[in-house]
Amino acid sequence: MNQEHPPVKFGKTGILLINLGTPDTTSWLDIRKYLKEFLSDKRVIELNPIIWQIILNLFILTFRPSKTAKAYKEIWMKKENMSPLLYYTIKQTEKVSASLSNENLVIDFAMRYGNPSIKSKISKLHKEGCENLVILPLYPQYAAATTATVCDEVYRSLMNMRWQPSLNIIPHYESHPLYIDALVNSINKKISEINWKPDLILASYHGIPRKYFDKGDPYHCYCHKTTRLISEKFNSIKIKTTFQSRFGPQEWLQPYTDKTLEKLPKEGVKNVLAICPGFSSDCVETLEEILIQGKESFIESGGENFDMIPCLNDNDDHIKLINNLIQKNT
Repeated sequence: MNQEHPPVKFGKTGILLINLGTPDTTSWLDIRKYLKEFLSDKRVIELNPIIWQIILNLFILTFRPSKTAKAYKEIWMKKENMSPLLYYTIKQTEKVSASLSNENLVIDFAMRYGNPSIKSKISKLHKEGCENLVILPLYPQYAAATTATVCDEVYRSLMNMRWQPSLNIIPHYESHPLYIDALVNSINKKISEINWKPDLILASYHGIPRKYFDKGDPYHCYCHKTTRLISEKFNSIKIKTTFQSRFGPQEWLQPYTDKTLEKLPKEGVKNVLAICPGFSSDCVETLEEILIQGKESFIESGGENFDMIPCLNDNDDHIKLINNLIQKNT
């Protein structure tokens, strides 16, 4: 007796935009859960895993969640009840889906840490008939601790699938002309909105430990390449590369953003615009660390004017860039 074959959806291509991640809420427990997943990633923390898990669980996850929760509460979108990073990633996904408007493309998003997970979204796309999978890590400058760990999680998810889709991972895009144009346009827009002239534009990128660079991680070079390409569009304003968000006692990429902001007023630089080109969406690192803490530190050190250029978020230039990256890889 022949049984009918169960219905199978097919013929579609799934596009998955992947960002870093966010806690579900600002509660201590949710922050701790998020930090545990993030800081347990061996690409993020390259220490002996047994020793590190002891340090992480006994000390860091006991004390750090309270500090991190305070930072998230400063920038949490209360009306939407979500972090800005989640909000803008959703907006990016919606706008890309609307602008590409192709019935054979399914556009979705996931987070490397927290929810929605990469595994859950790959499973969802598979059930929707996506025989091809295109991954876009929303990190313009490649680093092992960002882009590569997205790849790791994608591969882990596929390892447990009997019927796998074809896979294409879109590479870093630190020098893509549409990306550079989008950054330049965002700088010019901010300059047109303020009533003072910047002495300096501070391009602050997320840092990595110096030893990762020494081992061959190209991230440092990609950051400087982006700054150089932006600088070529500005003759009158100097742009300086710095690195933020260091963690722990070891040396990280320098110069440090916070130390630079403390020194600049003493060097006669009193008016600063900051931009964070490595972040595709505004988040706790840009809004709390730079726009709140960084500004406060700069003004207290003798600075006069400080402002931050928003990340590309869901603006038209960014959607145009994302669309271009997808179209080139599908």
